[in-house]
Order: sequence, then C-alpha cells, then structure tokens
Amino acid sequence: MADEKKMTGEVYHPAPEVVANAHITDYDKVNDQATKDLAGFWGKIASENFEWYQPWEKVLDDSNAPFYKWFVGAKTNIVHNALDRHVRSANRNKAALIFEGEQGDRRTYTYQQLNHEVCKFASVLRSMGVGKGDRVTIYMGRVPELMIAMLACAKVGAMHSVVYGGFSTEALLDRIEDSKSKILITCDGAWLRGNIIELKKIANDAVDRAGTIQSVICVKRTGQDVEMVPGRDYWYHDLMTLPVVDPNAPTEVMDAEDPLFILYTSGTTGKPKAILHTHGGYMVWTATTLKWVFDLKREDVWWCAADPGWITGHSYIVYAPLVLGITSFMYEGAPTHPYPDRWWSLVARYGISVLYTAPTAIRGLMRFGESWPNKHDLSSLRLLGSVGEPINPEAWKWYYRVIGKEKCPIMDTWWQTETGGFMITPLPCVPLKPGSATRAFPGVVVDVVDEEGEPVGVNEEGYLVIKTPWPGMLRTIFGDPDRFVQQYWSRYEEQGWYLPGDSARKDEDGYIWVIGRIDDVIKVSGYRLGTAEIESALVSHPAVAEAAVIGLPDEVKGNIIKAFCILRQGYEGSSKLEQELRDHVGKEMGPIAKPASVAIVDSLPKTRSGKIMRRVLKAQEMGQDVGDLSTLAD
Repeated sequence: MADEKKMTGEVYHPAPEVVANAHITDYDKVNDQATKDLAGFWGKIASENFEWYQPWEKVLDDSNAPFYKWFVGAKTNIVHNALDRHVRSANRNKAALIFEGEQGDRRTYTYQQLNHEVCKFASVLRSMGVGKGDRVTIYMGRVPELMIAMLACAKVGAMHSVVYGGFSTEALLDRIEDSKSKILITCDGAWLRGNIIELKKIANDAVDRAGTIQSVICVKRTGQDVEMVPGRDYWYHDLMTLPVVDPNAPTEVMDAEDPLFILYTSGTTGKPKAILHTHGGYMVWTATTLKWVFDLKREDVWWCAADPGWITGHSYIVYAPLVLGITSFMYEGAPTHPYPDRWWSLVARYGISVLYTAPTAIRGLMRFGESWPNKHDLSSLRLLGSVGEPINPEAWKWYYRVIGKEKCPIMDTWWQTETGGFMITPLPCVPLKPGSATRAFPGVVVDVVDEEGEPVGVNEEGYLVIKTPWPGMLRTIFGDPDRFVQQYWSRYEEQGWYLPGDSARKDEDGYIWVIGRIDDVIKVSGYRLGTAEIESALVSHPAVAEAAVIGLPDEVKGNIIKAFCILRQGYEGSSKLEQELRDHVGKEMGPIAKPASVAIVDSLPKTRSGKIMRRVLKAQEMGQDVGDLSTLAD
C-alpha cells in the first residue's frame, strides 16, 4: 500500500475495520509475492481453493507465447467447482441465486436446486447431441434460465456463445454463423421498461437464414404467442419433463485448457471478435479477483447489476460467485422502472451488501437527485463497485456519499472481455482516488509507455500495457489466431507485452488513471486530450447528467472538440447554457480543452455494457458510414 503520508491529490482512506476484516490487508506484501514467483503464487492459490480431477504438470507454459497455457495437464470443470462440490457440503441448502423480475415476480434457488436444474438441462442438451467442443448460442433476457443454460453447456463440455438479448437479427445471425452453433436457446420475450422485447421473433428471423442451427429451445417468459416451427423448436418446460432428464447428470471431465466459452466483443473497426476463455485459468482468476477485490464473505448478498450477456455477467454473475459459494442477486429489468428508486428498493428488500455497476447507470440515477435513494434503508451496503469505463470524480463522489453514506469504499475496476476479470483495481485495503482504478491486481505488471515502449513521465499520457501473463487471459480469437496476435501483441511484439488499446497516465503514487480508448484521445494544437477528462469536466457542471466529446478535423488546430450533453431534470437547453458549459470546461481544464461547440441531446449511442460509442457520433458529424452498430443499446 502506498505510504499514506506521501499520497498526493484527493485521497479517501479505508476505515481501519474495513482493512482489518479484508481477505487481503497488505497490498504490497501480496503483490511482491506474486511478482517474484508468478507461477508459484498462482499454483498455491489454485491448489488451496479449487478442486481438480487431476493436478497440473506445470502452472504456466510460456513456450509458445503469446499462446500461453495455464495449469497444463490438469483436469477440472468449472461446474464441478461452481455446483458439484457445494451440493456435497452444507452449502447445498444455501441460496445461490435470488431473482426478481421487472413485473415483480420472485424466485430463489439454493445450490441444490440450481444444480438440479442444471443437471436436467445438461441431459436435454446431451440428448440433442451436444457435447465436448460444440457451440451453443444463447439469446435470452436476464432470467435464471440464462444462468442454467450457460452452466449446462459447461457441464457437458460445450462452448456457450451468449448474445445479448435485444441485439438485432443481423448481429445474432453474424454470431451464429461465425461460431457455427448447432443449438440456439432463447425466450419468447423479455421484459424491459414495461415492454416486451420480442426475442423469439428476432431469433426466428436469424435462424431462418443460418445454416447451422438444428434445434431451438425456447423459455416461456412473457407468455405472448410466438411462432414455433415443428421439428425445430421446443419449449424448455416441455423438454425438462422428458424421460431423458437426469437430475444427477455427470459433469464432463475437461482439460484445464479446454474452451469454456466464446464471447463476441466489438473493436472500433472490423467485425466483432470471438474471445475464447478456458475452464482452468478463467476459473482461478475470476473467483480469486472477486474474493479479494470485493472481500466477499459467506454472509454477503452480492449484486452485480450487469447482464450475463457481457463478460461482467459471465465472470461476476454466473461463474465466480458460484465458485465462491456465495449468494447472488439478479434483477431482470431497467433501473428506473417503474420509478427511479427501483434499484434502491431492491437493495433494501434483499439486504444487498455489495453492489457492482457501471458509471453510466450511476450518472443516469444521479439525474433524479438524492430523494429517491434517501427513501430507502441502504445500510446493508458495505462495498460498492464500478465497471465499464472510467468513472468521473463527480459521479464517484455522489455514489460514495449518497449511496454508500461515506462508509463504503468504491472498487473502481478496469478490465476487458479479453482479460476475463479485474486487472487494475483497488483492494479494500488500498487508499482511493476518485477517477483512478488505483493499482494493478497482485501479480499483474502494468505500465504506461510511448510508441517505442519507453515509460512516459509522471502524469503524462501514453499506451497502457500489461507486461506479464495472467491465468484469466484470453487464449485466442476463435477461428482467427492471426488476428489475436495482430490485435493484441504486435505493437510491442519484441517486449512480449499485451496491448489493451487504452491510453492512461500514472501519477506520483503509481496510481493508474485510464483515460479512454486510444482512438478516444483528441489532439488539439499538439496537445493530447482524453475524452474522459473533458467529459468529467462537463459532468461536474450542475446542469449536466452525462456527456460525450469527439474531435473533429480543423485546418488550424488539427482537431476541435465538439461536446454532446444530456441535461439533468429541471434544466433546459439554450444557447446561453451551451456557452456556459464551454466556459466551464475552459475553467476546469484550461482554454485548450474548451469545446468549439456543445449540443444538447436526449440520448447518446452506447454499447449494451454502457460504453459511449464516440465513433458513431463522429461518423454522423462527418457524414460518414457509422459502421457496425450491432453492439449499440439503441
């Protein structure tokens, strides 16, 4: 832990009791152990906290870098650690999942009950010929059956490819065809903001054009009439009563390096990439990161308010909480339906102790003021988390003060679909700086470098790089190993560093401040300005709830800045306010960062995980093709 007396900037120190009760109480000590002997460090964690059918011959094989292998020769299955071992223990009667639907329906599954459902559905998949190495596409709403389907795929050794419920026909079709999936699992519909998203209709349109899907399994969720094609489409509830169903179905023994799932992520250009993760390393990484960063204990009720259709949901709704044997909460719908206090009512009703969400959700709820959260007893909360993009200090402070009542440390996590789990993140023992993800997770060596790979100066912007392998790392891009090497490893090939594609700076205390995607850095008159910093300045104005900025070509300055702002309730757009916002940024960041223009808008283009798609705004402004919009929320 950085010397508290020498810390610079605005620092929030964890309460002594938070540090004393945490799993990790001394960051520097654990980080030193990990960096001095990476393989020994992870070997010890893997042997002490997980069950293996067969031990490994070698913890880390780096002989064919960047195609690293972890726990080489070991046999396991993530479902064995997530379910099988719990049903043999006292944990079997503990709640594994608590669910509330947007319409108010509620379900709870103990570990025994969840295992029962997973075994039954695994039997169904096996009866349809699904086994080791097959791909199954899952296109559903945020319901327990989505978790059951993912776990059943893993149990039989198949790779699941989850496509976010609500993606377009084209996006679903592209992912089915790329993965060559043989089964599609979907719902008749999903509830969102009181409306039905017609998943089965979209699925039918995609499957009619996809050549590989043999069967479609449909969960009845919303109850409206949908088209079911005889001989191809089956109701989930009917299949779960067939004689083939075995409530004690065996778990497939997998190699630690066998694929667990593929998950598509879009770059700024090109078709979405199918990121491949494996059973062994991913299991060890996700469970350990969740346990240490959010200090989860047996009595906690954990709410990761993401969607299982994204890596945050894969790692921290489905797999890691179950491996740790804790209780998770899942909510189906929108945070403001029917009123802006829906989330806070859920925290109070279920005694949520740790909440993990995205800055875009925090900023969206900030717009409605403090009276809505203040109506509810949020005293059960002891830790908060942030994910998806850099959180502006203004939103961080609101979250800390209004939701956490100034007693809940905020774990601001930086990571990616590709990394499998948290990479730069505080632990509860680490002092916090609003807007910084602080230090790398123990054993992860990160730096900020220039084009040649030389470290940049203190508080100078550069490329974020990861210098060491980690167990949860992506193994390849499914079906395209050349793109894997080119995309992530080619820029610093000689050094063997992983390039995430983000720019960052490192402060005097070694804290990392992620600025944004490399292509989200605007160069104005030779100065590099991060979009996140300008957006933070805009959001610090009382009228602004959310902001996005882009750079537009300019003959004199190289680029000029255009800002797009969503206003808080009670404010109206005007030319006077636009000028005020421009001046506010100039005051906060200096004249060089002052936007040339400000547009007041009702919404911003975002991915489903909440990241603002600035390239779409830029393309629209320049009259260019907006490209692949399949990952947009709207």
